[in-house]
Amino acid sequence: MLLPCKRKSAFKLSGIKLIAIVLPFTFLSCSKKNGLTTTIPPPIPVDTTKTVKPVYALVWSDEFDGTTVDTSKWAFETGGGGWGNNEKEYYQAANATVANGNLMITAKKESVGGEPYTSARMTTQGKEAPTYGRIEARIKTPLGMGFWPAFWMLGSNIQTVSWPSCGEMDIMEHVNNTNTFYGTMHWNVNGHVSYGSTINISSPGDYHLYAIEWDQNSIRWYIDDTLYQTGNIKSNINSTGAFHLPFFILLNFALGGNFPNAAVDESLLPATMYVDYVRVYKQTN
Repeated sequence: MLLPCKRKSAFKLSGIKLIAIVLPFTFLSCSKKNGLTTTIPPPIPVDTTKTVKPVYALVWSDEFDGTTVDTSKWAFETGGGGWGNNEKEYYQAANATVANGNLMITAKKESVGGEPYTSARMTTQGKEAPTYGRIEARIKTPLGMGFWPAFWMLGSNIQTVSWPSCGEMDIMEHVNNTNTFYGTMHWNVNGHVSYGSTINISSPGDYHLYAIEWDQNSIRWYIDDTLYQTGNIKSNINSTGAFHLPFFILLNFALGGNFPNAAVDESLLPATMYVDYVRVYKQTN
């Protein structure tokens, strides 16, 4: 209902000049134009507690639609020696192939370089190293005792500051034949420290989408768009400055080592890690 404007008027009462009482609807103000009276509603308060959902644009990807690994996007790390984890494989390029829209990293029982098994380890080092964004891959993980497939990232300055000062983000790690998947961040505070969590899924051997969303405040881990962990990396908090610099991507399938902590089930070899695609997005809002 519109309320009429009240004009101020003065009255004499017992020698005291009083100002007329204004109706107590102080949240309304009045204006007159062309003889018409209108009311102006109060402003709608802004909810500052709402979180703005990130909007992403694709900036780099490998869909694995060709017939060989695209070496303009990937390099191979080769060799054995345990890789700091007492792994039992020798990495070589021959174990990574592309067919039917998938990258296939195949672990085999064969002796090369003094190791009893072979596999492959691929990296975008020197080719693609985002700072912040959404990094995702659709992967079908192999299941078996002693198996250790991974999709992860390392700080691009690793050659100058070494690990763990460069930082590490494990987007997906899986060991043995369980339904548990791991997401972990590693960095340096007077030595190696880490923060991580796990998620259990009902079909661990199927294709799933593994991703992180990474910005100046946090790293968020997802499986099939289900958020299961958030790590705080805001500047100067928890000495996580490493996570504000470029990181490159790695894909590998290890056998044995400290994390699986189990003998390799050789009856399941050869075994293959399938990667449908890897994509990198930049936040645009």
